[in-house]
Amino acid sequence: MENNTKLEILSIFKKKVPENAVQYCWDLWAEDPFHFYISRSRQTKLGDFRYRTDQKIQKITINHDLNPYQFLITYIHEVAHYRTFKLFGIKIKPHGVEWKRQFQLLLDPLLSDLIFPKDILLPLKRHMLNPKASTGADFWLSKELRKYDQKNTDFNPTYLNEVSIGTIFEIKGRQFKKVQPRRTRILCEEITSGRQFLISGNAEIKIEQNNA
Repeated sequence: MENNTKLEILSIFKKKVPENAVQYCWDLWAEDPFHFYISRSRQTKLGDFRYRTDQKIQKITINHDLNPYQFLITYIHEVAHYRTFKLFGIKIKPHGVEWKRQFQLLLDPLLSDLIFPKDILLPLKRHMLNPKASTGADFWLSKELRKYDQKNTDFNPTYLNEVSIGTIFEIKGRQFKKVQPRRTRILCEEITSGRQFLISGNAEIKIEQNNA
């Protein structure tokens, strides 16, 4: 790789991850380089890696608007995908035991209060005992991570998991009523149509005034 590319990658880490993690992130890239891009915000994913057999150099993208701790976890998550597919090929499950082990190995050196605040570090350590496909699937970890989102600096969000059955709430301009928790999601009824939907308990919601 050319020196200017190396400097560009280093510059990204200096801007995007906690200071004490910059060198480690850069070293992971330098050991086995890949194309690394900062992406627009995507509602369905924080980062992306797809192994392409027709590409000599693979590509990882991370959303531009993540806070430093979420960016760091997402980066390690995607690098773990990259290295897992190189080691085991494309027939393994994307978030199977091979990926989990690689993710644990790569993130373990960073599990320190020199890098993560303690309110993130404790649920992150629990999460990494058996990491899920997304931090968003771990309510307590995602809740702590969201505290550091710039958009939430002056806003204390409410999550669907936290309100009682029967509560009327709003998501993206649509009104729902909380009906019944299921194993990983919550059954809710849309007020206008009466249709029922399964919504993540980690969803940020706006409480309607008539609940008060």
